[in-house]
Amino acid sequence: MTKRYFIVGVALALGFTSCKNDNGTQNEEYVESIPVVIEPIMKYGFDLNKFEIIADTVENGATFNDLIISHIVEGQSAYQTANRLNEIYDLRRIQAGKPFKILKRKDSLGTPEVFIYEPTKLDYLVVNFNDTIAAYRDKHPISFKRKTASGIINSTLSEAMADEGLGLTAIYELSDIYRWSIDFFKLQKGDRFKMIYKERYINDSIYAGIEAIEAAVFETDDTPFYAFDYLTDSITGMSDYYDDNGKTLRSFFLKAPVNYSRISSRFTKRRFHPVQKRWKAHKGTDYAAGYGTPIVATANGTVTKSGYTGGNGNYVKIKHSGTYSTQYLHMTKRKVKVGQRVKQGQIIGTVGSTGLATGPHVCYRFWVNGRQVDPYKQNLPSAEPLPKAKMKEYLHFVAPLKEEIDRLPFKESDPII
Repeated sequence: MTKRYFIVGVALALGFTSCKNDNGTQNEEYVESIPVVIEPIMKYGFDLNKFEIIADTVENGATFNDLIISHIVEGQSAYQTANRLNEIYDLRRIQAGKPFKILKRKDSLGTPEVFIYEPTKLDYLVVNFNDTIAAYRDKHPISFKRKTASGIINSTLSEAMADEGLGLTAIYELSDIYRWSIDFFKLQKGDRFKMIYKERYINDSIYAGIEAIEAAVFETDDTPFYAFDYLTDSITGMSDYYDDNGKTLRSFFLKAPVNYSRISSRFTKRRFHPVQKRWKAHKGTDYAAGYGTPIVATANGTVTKSGYTGGNGNYVKIKHSGTYSTQYLHMTKRKVKVGQRVKQGQIIGTVGSTGLATGPHVCYRFWVNGRQVDPYKQNLPSAEPLPKAKMKEYLHFVAPLKEEIDRLPFKESDPII
């Protein structure tokens, strides 16, 4: 009789077989088994193979004590554990629906050793039930996958990108890059785009959005608009987008105060007011968007008004220079105060329908030297260009990227069925 042990994790196992002798009698003997090695499953800094795992989500109205009280054993304190966790995270912020786990030792008591709570897909909190009850927070490892995409406009940019399997994050990123140089409200059928981008993944498996668009070309009215992401300050990590000649894609003003919505009413000297039921001038541009959509300042400036009137509803007015001012009407909420300095792209409120409004939108008004004008008919100044000292370095950096994206084919028109 031969005998062999093999290890599976930390367990020992024996193998045996049976056969018949020549005389027909049964004979059992131990036979040699093939060693099996189980790879550790590392997550949250622990090998999950070593534990029994209790996985659940926080129920509505549950407290931290509710989550662990049925699992702790004699000698473990829910009160001390809560105090340790509260040192790094406000327990009142534990939300219903968020996942948590309890890792238990594989002993006779099933002794809890670790409590894990995940407030976001990326972040997690750990309480170790040891003698000192240590608590800390950490993040899951992030990895990146480089991808390419190409699409063609048949109706809207969002539909074109959705047709290519691109989510809202990609739509916002691409529209944000070109928000100064392309009027997305005037796209035509047949306009097209292609891009090289990086996606973020948590633990190599959970999609976490777009990390960055490295290079893009948006072709509208048969004119290609290149965009390349370039690190302008290695100390602060600041980067910006420039075209193939090193010209900035930014302008002194954004094209719109809301990220990729639609124009529901343009600047005009004569419009039938939907609330007042009479013809009057409409000295603004209305952008329709859902309730709560962020409204941003279209340029750097100082808030001169932040208040409420019967017609404007909640509104904000910003002075950008001695020449330019802008105003944003019908907000649900205002997020800035009079005298506050704001930066281009900073959220100053959210879309609503307060004041004389029939639905959620922001009425955007634009002043030049104290006179209200149509911003789409103004020759507005550009932002600061790339410093001349960096131009040679930039062109050297962008050359292989331009060659790569030029090789990437545009998507042709969808076939007619």
